[in-house]
Amino acid sequence: MATEHTCFIAGHAKLPQGMAAKSVFDSLTITAEVDREHGVILEASCTLATDHGRQYIHDLLKGISLKTGLDEAEALIARQYKGKATNALLAAVLDLHRQYEAMQEGSVET
Repeated sequence: MATEHTCFIAGHAKLPQGMAAKSVFDSLTITAEVDREHGVILEASCTLATDHGRQYIHDLLKGISLKTGLDEAEALIARQYKGKATNALLAAVLDLHRQYEAMQEGSVET
């Protein structure tokens, strides 16, 4: 549930050729509702083509802190997601982290 203690951020990355999602989206996006103080991902979604893939990424990222756990998020994706979107997911998580840091610093990235 959105509150003044959370924020909504998005990280983006290019999708590789040959992916089902590429026919709908030009880029992969990971969105997250994040606790402002601790950076913990409360909810996450992404633009993978299947409900199962989107749920899997949600389950991997939920509970990870963008303040302290970027390495954990990257390791989980690299170790547990075996699909063509691995590099795009890693890049989108990195961009999500950049957006979180910009929000913490009070600046806005586009």
